[in-house]
Amino acid sequence: MTRTTYNIPPQPPVAANNHLFPAGALTFGVEYRDVDPESLRATYRGNAEQLAELEARSPEGGFSDNGVSIHVCGTDDGFEYLRFDVFDEEPHYHYNHRHDDGSIENQVVDFDPVAGGDMLPWAIRCLRYRLAEMLEAAGGGHLVDRLDATKIGAVLDQVISTADEVRARQP
Repeated sequence: MTRTTYNIPPQPPVAANNHLFPAGALTFGVEYRDVDPESLRATYRGNAEQLAELEARSPEGGFSDNGVSIHVCGTDDGFEYLRFDVFDEEPHYHYNHRHDDGSIENQVVDFDPVAGGDMLPWAIRCLRYRLAEMLEAAGGGHLVDRLDATKIGAVLDQVISTADEVRARQP
């Protein structure tokens, strides 16, 4: 498992494309994303340090991929602690840490589709059975005591059907 740490936050969801599902302390989002070098540059253009890191760490030609993203955000603070990018070429997930000074540590973990199969069912299993541990690892431990398994379970059923729908609509 490869884990890469960036000092820039992941590209934020596009609000118009992000289907939100509140579940108590957490809100889940599902969107289809089409990531390309230009959209990434536009995201970080306003912060010279973040843009420089993006440019320095991008592969030749830049990052390009597409697929479903599942966002896991604190309902009260809106911060995205976890993200599962169920992408076609390079599926991966994120642990996003917000430090006291406001800086972000974005840990990206590669998913191995040969060993793990389709990432979507794997991501849902993580959310059903490993959410508390993953939140802790992302600096969201303060939310763990407020998790409501009943609400989360019901919402995850909606997340699955929405993820399947947005995936099916893509060419």
